[in-house]
Amino acid sequence: MTVDRKQSEPGAQPVVVVTGPTGGGKTALSIELCRRFDGEVVNADSMQVFRFMDIGTAKPSLEERAAAPHHLFDIATPDQRFSAGLFAEKARAAAKVIHQRGRVVFLTGGTGLYIRAFLSGLIAGGEADPELREALEREHAEGVADGEPGRLHRKLQRLDPEAAERIHPNDARRVIRALEIQGQSGAPASELRAKHNFSDRPYATLHLAIDPGKEVLKQRLEKRCQAMIDAGLLQEVRKLREMGYGADLRPMKAIGYRHINPVADGSDTLANAVVEMQRDTCRFAGRQRTWIRAVPEAEWLEPQNPDAIYRRVEEFLKSGSRAQPVTSR
Repeated sequence: MTVDRKQSEPGAQPVVVVTGPTGGGKTALSIELCRRFDGEVVNADSMQVFRFMDIGTAKPSLEERAAAPHHLFDIATPDQRFSAGLFAEKARAAAKVIHQRGRVVFLTGGTGLYIRAFLSGLIAGGEADPELREALEREHAEGVADGEPGRLHRKLQRLDPEAAERIHPNDARRVIRALEIQGQSGAPASELRAKHNFSDRPYATLHLAIDPGKEVLKQRLEKRCQAMIDAGLLQEVRKLREMGYGADLRPMKAIGYRHINPVADGSDTLANAVVEMQRDTCRFAGRQRTWIRAVPEAEWLEPQNPDAIYRRVEEFLKSGSRAQPVTSR
């Protein structure tokens, strides 16, 4: 994701983005930042919007949510479609109320598309089309099965050469996304991105990327996956299934839930599930890093050094101007 560096509108209200790979310490940090700087948390995690899905999404506990005002948690059921556009609408409405109270918005989470939609708006065709995406995912799976993993990328080369040149052939997620946008709008995604330029930027923004480092994070994630099992993730999945939320729902295909569903069905064991869950969670954290690296204004900071983070936020709030990029990783 490349975000244009246009200045925000004059008199723009401050938003501090607290993002980074999953398990990096965003929740605890955002609560402390709210306490120090009179702020409120706006959730930017695409899974934590769903009710009844607490353990597998690492949702802040009730005690944590009581420590600072939290918004946009538990606002949809797992069978409801919840898009980046709907998120942006609700998050901007919450931010407006927070700013009217004279407080600071801490937009916290690791879903890059949600953060971009909130900060800069979406291009035409930016909303997800589940049916089109599933058809493209099937086409990709068929290509892989036929020994042609680059089939969709070749299709993108024909329809949008500029996007195909920018996206690695092995990056199936981004290839599918570009084809989805082209299929919805009838225009190449690269053309739409150039026209939009992500210029709808009503906020003065500090974009923090919180990352303890690959090795530290890997150890944390492996422990967290096991802790989720110990906390009752299997029981949570069984309860969701009893409530009628089947394994075919998109939220139930997310990391953790897709690993535990076979255990609930009796076709796998917890021992196998946790190993696969740990592996896929670490891979997901890597994809999040890749996404954030493309944000030019993101500032990478370590949660092990909270004083540096507090100083940076204080500096930003006192300056009243948008943050400038300082490092990349």
